[in-house]
Amino acid sequence: METVQYEIGDMVYAAEDIYNDGGMPGVDDEDALIVPAGARGVVVHFGHTELNPEQEIYLVRFESGPDDVLGDPIGVLPEELTQNIAVDA
Repeated sequence: METVQYEIGDMVYAAEDIYNDGGMPGVDDEDALIVPAGARGVVVHFGHTELNPEQEIYLVRFESGPDDVLGDPIGVLPEELTQNIAVDA
């Protein structure tokens, strides 16, 4: 499967539910849902993981709350993102 490279400012959607892997500051529950599938966000930075320099990672600020305010940036893998609006999110 070919990886799509997103650029800063690209609008993206969570392709699946994204759960805390233990690295999310301020979230005590390691398995807490932090972004539901279909949530809209914007890429604010990108790079590669320290442990595997070939693995891309994106910092995305997803809309949250009743006013769809952009939340804190979270690191997500390319396969967790899409630019297609999810129908059954």
